[in-house]
Amino acid sequence: MPPRRPLLPPASGPAPTGERPVGLSARDLPADVSIGAHSHEWGQLTYAANGMLRVSAAGGSWIVPPQRAIWIAPHVEHEVTLLEPARLSPLRVHASRDPFPGETCRVVEVGGLMRELIAALVAGGPDLPSMRAGLLGELILDELAQAPTRPIRVPLPRDKRLLQLCQALMEAPGDGRTLGEWARGAGASERTLARLFEQELEMSFGQWRRQVRLAHGASLIARGVPLWQVAEQLGYASQSAFTAMFRKTFGATPSGYFAGEPRS
Repeated sequence: MPPRRPLLPPASGPAPTGERPVGLSARDLPADVSIGAHSHEWGQLTYAANGMLRVSAAGGSWIVPPQRAIWIAPHVEHEVTLLEPARLSPLRVHASRDPFPGETCRVVEVGGLMRELIAALVAGGPDLPSMRAGLLGELILDELAQAPTRPIRVPLPRDKRLLQLCQALMEAPGDGRTLGEWARGAGASERTLARLFEQELEMSFGQWRRQVRLAHGASLIARGVPLWQVAEQLGYASQSAFTAMFRKTFGATPSGYFAGEPRS
């Protein structure tokens, strides 16, 4: 089962206002800590300028590299886990300025302009004049609404036995144990677990594990890890086997996916 990580409280700081619709409180955090489940009255763009995160919300989990961020709507409970040391810079967005009305979560690409705008907010800190903070916030909201989306979502179950198994696999996506081997420590039979995968996640154990591996693989590639090394870490027999499965799932090769190549 996954190790218990130290739990941290959410960052403190002023709530966004009509005059300053976007705010943030950046902080450097070590790997292997979690910000426990919580929610906000405002929306949040969870982003780290470096390092890799895992964000769980709305019955799903996302692996988020520095080139991505995830929008979480107001009042949606979420948890953030640091997979690597990271400078976490969550943007707080006033609820009235929700860029994606009706959506609970959305993964977006963070382009060069967005990164610089966020950096300007971080550099200004709480002493940033209201007029400049407001202008930066408006530009960020405009960029956010137009940001391309590249979702890599892994659904999570409600059943506690199955959730423990899924969390353990997300910690070690290259683990090659069969469902029967996992069942021995899960407090349920292999048949029960297989049924729960189909009922709660609408996919088999093998399909879900493949999705986890591809989500981790996409994040490793985004950070520049060589394909052969990604395939090896995730338990694939070869780089070509990983590439073939990536293309089958996402409609593009890994290099094409990150270059914005149209899906086939």
